[in-house]
Amino acid sequence: MLEKSPIQVLGVPIHPWTMGEAVAYLEESIATGRQSFVVTANAEIVMLCQENAAYKEIVTHKADVVLPDGAGAVWAGRHLGYQVPERVAGFDLFNQLLKAGVEKGRKAYFFGGAPGIAEAAKAKAEELYPGVQIVGCHNGFFKEAESAGIIAEINQSGAELLFVALGAPKQEQWLVNHAAELKSRVLMGIGGSFDVLAGKMERAPKWMQEASLEWAFRLYKQPSRFLRMLALPKFVLKVLFSTKA
Repeated sequence: MLEKSPIQVLGVPIHPWTMGEAVAYLEESIATGRQSFVVTANAEIVMLCQENAAYKEIVTHKADVVLPDGAGAVWAGRHLGYQVPERVAGFDLFNQLLKAGVEKGRKAYFFGGAPGIAEAAKAKAEELYPGVQIVGCHNGFFKEAESAGIIAEINQSGAELLFVALGAPKQEQWLVNHAAELKSRVLMGIGGSFDVLAGKMERAPKWMQEASLEWAFRLYKQPSRFLRMLALPKFVLKVLFSTKA
């Protein structure tokens, strides 16, 4: 078990772990039968917590692990005087867990995305990680009354890893509401990761990721994100005028 305590960024706890530490912690969850609910927090997620009290309750009190997904979260932690070793992007963690799962014989389930996207992501994962066991897929178009059937399917599949791509805050709300019914050991919301893995959405080039410009690439590719992106300057200002907890 890692000893690093979470840091506080605008009242949101974030675990300052490396990618390797995050993977090791979640592998331990599976091995010991402990269920771990993971949130990957970028600047938009932290700002959503400022505006949505119910969502903040989920992230601050229900999540077992909150990781710094995004250059903004890393910058904020460092600006406030904390040691934050690196960004742990949700898409990268998702892939690392699939890769590690091959060696350990782990089973994964893909839930979310538009019809056909989870299946396309499954096919790409099987190409990238020969031997990966993705034991079921279900798209994100469903009514809450159908949740019981979806949960039964997930449980019957034997999946230890459950990746849910419904977007925030819906994916975290669904996981919290049904965590007690789910047998999977790792519960993780991953936003648009199925779309990226399936090749339906392009990720920023590596140099832009390293230069903390991934937000600009997303805005260029998806101008409709403009209003959502307004959260970024608000986030920066709030951090600049905040103090270390």
